[in-house]
Amino acid sequence: MAGRGDNTRPKPSGTVDAEPFRRALAGCVRAIAGDHELEVSFGADKPGISGERARLPDLPKRPTQNDFAVTRGVGDSIALRKACHDDAVHARMAPQGPDARAVYDAVEQARVEAIGARRMTGVGDNLASMLEDKYQRANYQGIVNRADAPLEEAVALMVREKLTGRKPPQSSGQVVELWRDFIEGKAGNVLDSLEGSVEDQQAFARVVREMLSAMEMAEDYGDDSEQDEQDEVSDEDQPRSEEDNDQSSQEEAGSDAAPAEESETSDEQMDSGEMDGAEAGDDDTIDDSDEDAETPGETRKQTDPFTELNEKIDYRIFTTEFDEEISAEELCEEAELDRLRAFLDKQLAHLQGVVGRLANRLQRRLMAQQNRAWDFDLEEGYLDSARLTRMIIDPMQPLSFKMERDTNFRDTVVTLLIDNSGSMRGRPITVAATCADILARTLERCGVKVELLGFTTKAWKGGQAREKWLTSGKPPLPGRLNDLRHIVYKSADAPWRRSRRNLGLMMREGLLKENIDGEALIWAHRRLRNRPEQRKILMMISDGAPVDDSTLSVNPGNYLERHLRAVIEEIETRSPVELLAIGIGHDVTRYYRRAVTIVDAEELAGAMTEQLAALFADEAAGGSSRRGRRRA
Repeated sequence: MAGRGDNTRPKPSGTVDAEPFRRALAGCVRAIAGDHELEVSFGADKPGISGERARLPDLPKRPTQNDFAVTRGVGDSIALRKACHDDAVHARMAPQGPDARAVYDAVEQARVEAIGARRMTGVGDNLASMLEDKYQRANYQGIVNRADAPLEEAVALMVREKLTGRKPPQSSGQVVELWRDFIEGKAGNVLDSLEGSVEDQQAFARVVREMLSAMEMAEDYGDDSEQDEQDEVSDEDQPRSEEDNDQSSQEEAGSDAAPAEESETSDEQMDSGEMDGAEAGDDDTIDDSDEDAETPGETRKQTDPFTELNEKIDYRIFTTEFDEEISAEELCEEAELDRLRAFLDKQLAHLQGVVGRLANRLQRRLMAQQNRAWDFDLEEGYLDSARLTRMIIDPMQPLSFKMERDTNFRDTVVTLLIDNSGSMRGRPITVAATCADILARTLERCGVKVELLGFTTKAWKGGQAREKWLTSGKPPLPGRLNDLRHIVYKSADAPWRRSRRNLGLMMREGLLKENIDGEALIWAHRRLRNRPEQRKILMMISDGAPVDDSTLSVNPGNYLERHLRAVIEEIETRSPVELLAIGIGHDVTRYYRRAVTIVDAEELAGAMTEQLAALFADEAAGGSSRRGRRRA
């Protein structure tokens, strides 16, 4: 019986105090990850890791021993990913194509988990419990046909078996056996050689690329020494690699251009707001003669800088005859848009609350930055009641007044550019549409104009552009060979309430096809540059590298990716538009300087709001420091 001073309440029968377990698990995760500053949280959201934050599944109110084991397994998996995985190496060695990339990603996860299982038996047991629970939840035991069995899971489980000696979980059913003959027949020898490089991620990735090549899913990475030198470029410098290569080729040709001086001049001119002058100045320095540079420089001011960029990197477009920029209303009847919008709302009804809370948080931040403030200790203005004693003691004291002022919150427009490719089909595109919808409404309340754009192609495998190329005799290296479709879901000047239903178009069957990211960025950037607002922000939301089978089948394999890098470099270094990107299950940090990668589409709402809030917070901090300098 509790004493009089004991105010503790007994726990309900059957419940467990999970807090000691959480603290112990968080400490283990930090220890395995080798990062004592890693923030570990527990919740109902999907587990994952982003930067210095790891999220684990919370325990039920009455956890079983299996619940504890599964949660420990998830924690070990995330910690091993943090400790044994390098995003830059992974991105650099990654193959193109969604199927090959899925296998590549799954095998890398199997590698990092195998390292932990080989070193610590308890970790191996925890990971086995996690996998058993994972496949049971996905009902893999019901899969009886190879067509329904995910190849990436079969390969990952076979790799795990080779590296740890542990058999596939019973809950995985026949997934491995359905694919075993195919995998061992195509790449059995390569699979056996994985164990020798398990501790070396880059060497391991090379063997995986050999395996994918043997399975006819991707090309071999190759051993060319010149390629290796380019691959050693650091992740943060990768977006500049194309420009560096171009500069080196100019130097070999005897060019007198000075890239470093160009960059310094460009930065100074951009800081002073002379954007056009910066572009002309940079172009002029490329010419060998100052006398010959004057006239071309004047001409370049009137041309599109991206046209010159295409010529510089030898990017061609076979024809623009069949490209289209179209509004959502023109692509779909009103009744159909209403039906699709209702379907979108129904699909993500449970997400509305989460995204709404995040949007409200962003709104509060923006409103706080727009609130008015006061300047004190002035010689004229409103009498400051806090200084009344000063007035009584010394009536001639001049600094006893205050004046209200507006904070520096620049007129802003935000463009959300959403990848409408086939790989976004399903959960990613529905989440992206809902997040864009709610953020547009939120930003509009705060006086920030928003434009919602999407990009895809009109057809698979080239469309009318390819047909024209075929009838023209198949000229070599035709360049981009598909019909672009750029969709305006909401223009910056259109109110949100009139454009809300347009986002339902993303749910339309057959809309999502190929993605040519570089030209989509150029299109969105041009629209932003023509806006009158002082501050312009462009956010790209994508789940993969640019892919168009028609174009890549008749051009070099990195044709579209090289163009995307050049376009990003042009915007990030020579444009006043602030560019940021969010990758869904795809590492976009190798392209964009300001970017974040999320594991699952469910994390998109948080990533979008945090990125936008950070941008506005930076602007507010910059404005405050400038005001402080002026007062000093």
